[in-house]
Amino acid sequence: QVQVVESGGGLVLAGGSLRLSCSASGSIFTMAAMGWYRRAPGKQRELVADITGGGSTNYADSVKGRFTISRDNAKNTVYLQMSMLKPEDTAVYYCNARGRSFGLLPFDSWGQGTQVTVSS
Repeated sequence: QVQVVESGGGLVLAGGSLRLSCSASGSIFTMAAMGWYRRAPGKQRELVADITGGGSTNYADSVKGRFTISRDNAKNTVYLQMSMLKPEDTAVYYCNARGRSFGLLPFDSWGQGTQVTVSS
């Protein structure tokens, strides 16, 4: 079983910055990818950014140039540096971790979410 825990959300003024952190722990043999998703009120959950073990990144068009995802493979930790925040970035941000556990069983684990609120 793999546990995922996020931290770093909060309230920020438009134009400000926040850094989210996410750590995965448990029966992890290989970590294929870690990423951040978000769900705004009344909307479906959407991908914000993800990163593979090799460092390849993928961003939603709405955050390109403003958000940066990075990863510490040794710690199974992923970060999301968010800059130039906009009110439309307000959402619950969820961390996702995908890989294989010992025994090579696949896992796809989610954190509980952390609230990011951007006020104008």
